[in-house]
Amino acid sequence: MNDFFSSIGDLIAQSGFANGTWLNYALMLVSFVLMYLAIVKNYEPLLLLPIAFGMFLANLPMGGMMHAELWEGTHVNLQELASKGGLLDFLYLGVKLGIYPPIIFLGIGAMTDFGPLIANPKSLILGAAAQFGIFITLIGARILGFTPQQAGAIGIIGGADGPTAIYTATALAPELLGAIAIAAYSYMALVPIIQPPIMKALTTKKERLVKMDQLREVSKTEKILFPILVTFLVVMAVPDAAPLVGMLMLGNLLKESGVVDRLVKTAANELMNIITIFLGISVGATANAEKLSQPGYGLQVLGIVFLGLFAFSVGTAFGVIFGKILYWVTGGKVNPLIGSAGVSAVPMAARVSQVVGAKEDPTNFLLMHAMGPNVAGVIGSAVAAGVLLSVLR
Repeated sequence: MNDFFSSIGDLIAQSGFANGTWLNYALMLVSFVLMYLAIVKNYEPLLLLPIAFGMFLANLPMGGMMHAELWEGTHVNLQELASKGGLLDFLYLGVKLGIYPPIIFLGIGAMTDFGPLIANPKSLILGAAAQFGIFITLIGARILGFTPQQAGAIGIIGGADGPTAIYTATALAPELLGAIAIAAYSYMALVPIIQPPIMKALTTKKERLVKMDQLREVSKTEKILFPILVTFLVVMAVPDAAPLVGMLMLGNLLKESGVVDRLVKTAANELMNIITIFLGISVGATANAEKLSQPGYGLQVLGIVFLGLFAFSVGTAFGVIFGKILYWVTGGKVNPLIGSAGVSAVPMAARVSQVVGAKEDPTNFLLMHAMGPNVAGVIGSAVAAGVLLSVLR
């Protein structure tokens, strides 16, 4: 009988219930909040839900699915990984080696129509302007005491592009990856809440009422040449942007060629969905108690949350400001509201431009005009990431 109770005691002592810390349970609670936002509020559920569950799994005491010590430093000990790595450690290899984000960009390219940007090349200026939030936030992060590499990884949140933020953070500041990814996707989900007050504050009613001319029809030849030309120019100028821009434009070329429908469907659906699951769950697992228990890490996370909001707001503001400049230069032919879509939250930011404009005049249709700077922002954020990597890595 004593042996029976002793065995029960040993079983309890070796269980997660007896080995969990308050931080484990606090982070599990945070993961439940993120699940709620994804499921009930529909905030970027495709990635926020896997991120939340990955965070939940990594913080289950004694689960052994993720080991933070295996990923310290810049090199991976494959022998040690093979002997003690858990499931999420192996999935995280795709993040550590920079594989998942470019593949997601392949899928994004296969779903993206660059026609509005080709038809109105001026919108490229608005996509570029929105990237100012990245570099201004980098300066702010340095002032707050983050290293140059950490500041660059935090600043990229301002591009409102989750895969780009993950790709950059993995290369520059992997220790902050979980917090940066959660902040990036949380603010992307809050686009309809964050952007409208900024847009209204920076524009007049007269500017918001501007109706833009219908975009010209773009030929198939232009759409096929566009990804090839963009890849050549961007990669020649910023080689470190090659993985993201190259895969984005490959996906788009597959789409516009019209001869590889099977590949387009695979890239835009099955492949992208699989990688999204792997990326989300492994990134979420980096937000674990072992990592957050390090001295000063909690304050860093709070700083990232604040700076992420600042980056996103500044990017939106600069997009609108440059939209106003185009409004003045063109004699009132450009509605400044489309500048806010320069952040690359596709297509949500473009929809916000449409909604804000329609509130002033229900007959005003800005969506297609806003898609120009919106898709330009995708290219812009990838280029900005390449610049940061080339300078800071």
